[in-house]
Amino acid sequence: MFGLTSLGVIHTVISLVAVAAGLVAFFRDKRIVAAHTTGRVYLWATVLTCLTGFGIFQHGGFGKPHMLGILTLVVLAVAALAGRRKLFGGASPYVETVGYSLTFFFHMIPGVTETTTRLPLGKPLLPNADAPELQAAAGVLFVLFLVGAVWQCLQLRSRGRSALAAA
Repeated sequence: MFGLTSLGVIHTVISLVAVAAGLVAFFRDKRIVAAHTTGRVYLWATVLTCLTGFGIFQHGGFGKPHMLGILTLVVLAVAALAGRRKLFGGASPYVETVGYSLTFFFHMIPGVTETTTRLPLGKPLLPNADAPELQAAAGVLFVLFLVGAVWQCLQLRSRGRSALAAA
């Protein structure tokens, strides 16, 4: 199906669950909150997406997608430590929030790449993962991530001021 192996289909379905949960979290909570059910679904589906991705070698051997999976797991771990252990002191809520949002951005890179190089069937939008249009798309997605991360940090800061004023 769509040129995917069985593992590829499972990987894709899990990644779509993660992206859907991330979108619900962003619309509902304006960020991914690990303590909420939607946040937990996002986090576990993202971990499973990375792990299943390590078994996919469509382009030869270990490559950029595998490195992105490792980077995603590292960022998830740092964000989780920031949230649970307050590893970064007062900056911990910011590290946690921006870290989880960064992993969502990481989902978008292979998502856009795989979609545009596979669909529509028989005549994909782009010829391969090296198409210059994909670099432009990644740039636009990164700018959107940066704007969203700044907005999330401003929201966290204003919540902190509100809590101080109420005390």
